[in-house]
Amino acid sequence: MIFKRVGDVRPYPDHGYTQKQWAAIAPHQIRLDQLVTTKRTLDLEALLEEDSTFYGDLFAHVVSWQGEFYLEDGLHRALRAALQQRQTLHARVLELG
Repeated sequence: MIFKRVGDVRPYPDHGYTQKQWAAIAPHQIRLDQLVTTKRTLDLEALLEEDSTFYGDLFAHVVSWQGEFYLEDGLHRALRAALQQRQTLHARVLELG
């Protein structure tokens, strides 16, 4: 099992964080098997591209809410990590109250 659960919605309230605000959160490692996805589908072409994060954040975005870690942005990065036999992912984690 790669993820704790596969979801297709963001069950937490809208946080309104901008890319600049996300960038202010220091990244740390999180286990893939702790993550709940917020997207059920992926773009295989984006998964295979070497520079898929060229215009975005190098780190995944995870929202911690009600004891769960939701993978908001970075599904392709997480899957690439799993394909490389890694069990963790570097991510910025936003704690919602």
